Amino acid sequence: MPAFQDGHKETEVPTGASIETDVLVVGSGPAGGAAALFLAELGIPTIMITKYRFTANTPRAHISNQRTMEIMRDMGIEKRVEADATEHALCGDTVFGTSLVGEEIGRILTWGTHPARQADHTLASPSSMCDIPQTYMEPILVETAAKRGCHNRFSTEYLSHTQDENGVTANVRDRLTGHVYQIKAKYMIGADGARSIIAQELQLPTVGNMDIAGSMNISFKADLAQYVETRPSVLYWIIQPGSNIGGIGAGAVRMVRPWNEWIVIYGYDITKEPPKLDDDEARDIVRKLVGIPDLDIEITGKSLWGNNELYATHFQKGRVFCAGDAVHRHPPSNGLGSNTSIQDSYNLCWKIAQVLRGQADPSILETYSVERAPVAKQIVTRANKSAREFVHIFEALGIKPGMNQEEISKEIEERKADTPRGCKKRADLVAAMDKKNYEFNAHGVEMGQFYESDVVVSDGTRPVNDRDPELYYKATTSPGGRLPHCWLGAGERHNKYSTLDLAKYNTYTLFTGTTGKAWAAAASKVAKAFGVPLTSVVVGPGQDAEDLYYDWAKLREVNEDGALLVRPDKHIAWRSMSMSKDPEAELTAVMGKILGRK
Repeated sequence: MPAFQDGHKETEVPTGASIETDVLVVGSGPAGGAAALFLAELGIPTIMITKYRFTANTPRAHISNQRTMEIMRDMGIEKRVEADATEHALCGDTVFGTSLVGEEIGRILTWGTHPARQADHTLASPSSMCDIPQTYMEPILVETAAKRGCHNRFSTEYLSHTQDENGVTANVRDRLTGHVYQIKAKYMIGADGARSIIAQELQLPTVGNMDIAGSMNISFKADLAQYVETRPSVLYWIIQPGSNIGGIGAGAVRMVRPWNEWIVIYGYDITKEPPKLDDDEARDIVRKLVGIPDLDIEITGKSLWGNNELYATHFQKGRVFCAGDAVHRHPPSNGLGSNTSIQDSYNLCWKIAQVLRGQADPSILETYSVERAPVAKQIVTRANKSAREFVHIFEALGIKPGMNQEEISKEIEERKADTPRGCKKRADLVAAMDKKNYEFNAHGVEMGQFYESDVVVSDGTRPVNDRDPELYYKATTSPGGRLPHCWLGAGERHNKYSTLDLAKYNTYTLFTGTTGKAWAAAASKVAKAFGVPLTSVVVGPGQDAEDLYYDWAKLREVNEDGALLVRPDKHIAWRSMSMSKDPEAELTAVMGKILGRK
């Protein structure tokens, strides 16, 4: 009879035995690890399984944007993530050149490091984006989830599932013993990646295509500090024949750990037989892109992957939900992948928790797809558009497909010429580099998600942005928008807290002002009536929090006696511009709608 190892003791598991839990999470990547953590934080019994023996073994994703870092802050692990990340100041100069040590074509100040964009980032959030490889982020999520109550089961392979009106039954295999058993859950989250079995089983509707181009990752160790000390960066784009990542005509040298761990990203023709790289070939590619023929290299990994352009238009069926790469697949441009995956789970898990506790009607779970599918479409479209915008650099330089190194070098050299053609190349490069801002500085895409669904009570308004909404984030309290950040004082020592710090993941939060205290009294009664956590924050001198810099008065967009109701995921659920004649009745009606309860 098969057995599981439990410390020094073998525990027999009878054939056909099953394990029961409230939520089963399949996958330990950014979406799955985050879901396990969020559910554990909310006290929901959860099992997370992965067919692998541990978390990611390659540093694929690496950019954690401000929205993701706010979520890490909410979970109390922001400082730990930052401790394992590369200092933000080192991430700024994205370099374009003929090799890492070769002739430079230009740079872009990226990820909010341009002085003008630093202000945008500082004003938008209490958190800073950072560069932390997936190999470091995933263990933090999974370990913290376990410490807070999630049962993590590695080397456990998902096989299939059935579901009915009462729950989900998943068939899984212990990869060490070969034993097949069942996990019964009330809900299941499929975070099983870009080749998701669960998304296929659910037959989720999708738009787009998989494997539109081929790329390879070669991870290696080499001390390159002396070559990058004057232009430290996360990313060096290399224009050489054959690089051609995903059809964009360039290769990349990406920093993993400064300045001795790296990844080279190189292209291959996905319509032909996949390349069979050995270490010697990998070294040749690395040396070519770095530009040092005799560079001392230790190859640490090689993998092939396809560039995708596909998103699901619906994320769920019955009691099963998909998140992360299972429902949105795109190139790494803009660094949106792991961020969107974590944010999917952040949107979903509080809703599941409220339904499991009987606080909300199960109908609210449908809002997960309604809210997140448009985000999937946006980020897949943006990432692929950013990848294609490389063509403007090649067009500006006069580089055409099929050119050899000598021809490319000649075209690049001509940008220096005191000739009409040289002048045009220089002007075209200015415009081409401006286009690339959309890949590295799309702050509006990162921070500006706006939800419209049955768990948002709209007042008919939407954010109005007088700047490019993809490049620039616009703070708003229009229902559906993210709660604006500013610093408030609280407590006798006047400690500073972000507005986001005062709106916790385990409760709804109502913000009002000194003359709106009747809202706070109503909130207390409504919370008891519905059996739902609802915390009030009265902002004013001598109140729960003080508007230290008078920024909240400018950001709240409601009168002092108005109210903002904030969901656990920090999005505005409802607002009242001023005091109601009957605040308890109005808040009761609002909460009833949001919770799907009559």
